Amino acid sequence: MFDYFHRRQGEMLETIRLFVSQETPSHDKPRLDAFADLLVSRLAAAGASVEVLVQPVRGNHVRAHFVHGNATEKPALVLCHYDTVWPVGSLTTHPFRTEDGKAYGPGIFDMQSSLALVEYALHSVRDLDLQLPRPIVLLITSDEEIGSGSSRTLIEEEARKAAYVLVMESPLPGGALKTRRKGTGSFTVETIGRAAHAGVDPYQGVNAIEEMAHQVLAIHALADRNAGTTLSVGVIEGGTATNVVPARAKARVDVRAWTQAEAERVAQGMAILKPVLPGAQVIVRGGWNRPPLERSATGAIFERVREIGRRLGMELEEGSTGGGSDGNFTGALGIPTLDGLGVPGAGAHADHEHILIDEIPGRAALLTAIWKELEPP
Repeated sequence: MFDYFHRRQGEMLETIRLFVSQETPSHDKPRLDAFADLLVSRLAAAGASVEVLVQPVRGNHVRAHFVHGNATEKPALVLCHYDTVWPVGSLTTHPFRTEDGKAYGPGIFDMQSSLALVEYALHSVRDLDLQLPRPIVLLITSDEEIGSGSSRTLIEEEARKAAYVLVMESPLPGGALKTRRKGTGSFTVETIGRAAHAGVDPYQGVNAIEEMAHQVLAIHALADRNAGTTLSVGVIEGGTATNVVPARAKARVDVRAWTQAEAERVAQGMAILKPVLPGAQVIVRGGWNRPPLERSATGAIFERVREIGRRLGMELEEGSTGGGSDGNFTGALGIPTLDGLGVPGAGAHADHEHILIDEIPGRAALLTAIWKELEPP
């Protein structure tokens, strides 16, 4: 299997270059839809039955079914996304290039290179006549980088029908797979006071910014460093002029937690925020977007994939990350989920985003071997 992918390493790298060169920012529906059509044609050529799931606002999603062997078992669900955080024009300043064994480009690590892994893994199954123990369902979505608002329901529906879920997100440093992810959420806190002239009638007013200062301290007090629970007030706005007691202020809060229990504690704490200043009001909106991905959903499948890796001569490690993915949704449903199966590299969303070229064949071989050998927990 390694030989198969080593022989196609150059071809796979050229496919990655093609994908990177399309530029697919999350909010650009025309570009996203065109890329979805490109994926449809390429996956169909690899032997999959492919359909476009049309979206009215976001980019279209792509779902592919692939059978080569047993067609009656629950399928393996493979999750990818093809949107990136990079705006159109990024290729001008960050062109695709190879240097010192690395391939650079916008979105190459997160996660355009993974799309090539999946495509060539499908080719290998047919070319090598590998009999798979279950069908493969591939779901490629267009809005992961902006919260998966249009795809979450679809992801959860497919996961409930699956034996296990493989998430093709980028791995941790050293190629480690991801067995824990923090749950992520966002809240908006608005404080309402009463406007007054700051020089003539200052005590007739209620200062919404002063009230917000109290709320920021209360919000940050909900954090638990030992538990890894963080709350960060990242944006504040309020007031109209220096000579007016501000009547309104607004803050946006990022929240993250390793466990569902902590997520629920934070949600409860945010819900009971109370004003400190007489006459002030506090309004809290928002909540958790992605539940935590806990090791209860990932540990057993990781250990089985580790054994598969050893048979390929790989020693796979595991780790955790504070960022979320679509695997958070599937793990929270209790479906065995393994994340971080993309090509090793570094710099997601950063100027130095890259993959390690020589790791492409091994990662493609690992994915194919999982499809062929994994018995779900």
